[in-house]
Amino acid sequence: MALGPFARAPQGSVDPCKIYGSVYLETDPARRGGCFALVYVEPDPAFADLLVFKESNKLFADKAGLWAEAPNRDFADYALFVTPTRGLADFTINYTTVRSFAGCKTN
Repeated sequence: MALGPFARAPQGSVDPCKIYGSVYLETDPARRGGCFALVYVEPDPAFADLLVFKESNKLFADKAGLWAEAPNRDFADYALFVTPTRGLADFTINYTTVRSFAGCKTN
């Protein structure tokens, strides 16, 4: 079963390594159900599942961890709900200022 960007994946089954492109971060709890996944912004990069670099152009957001902010949900490849509770998140992210550091953590 293929999941489109706005289909809700079962908790724990989201692979953050496959999320790239334009991303809209939703913070309104009333719209949480329409998001693809729940994400927690981890303050420490050592504990994040994905290091994210913000691209200014969607064309350059072509690998895991390279995200271009979408102006609204309609223009986003993925809508993710930012949860304040780490335990509810499907995965955790941390923002990096170095493009080459972006991507999934390897175990």
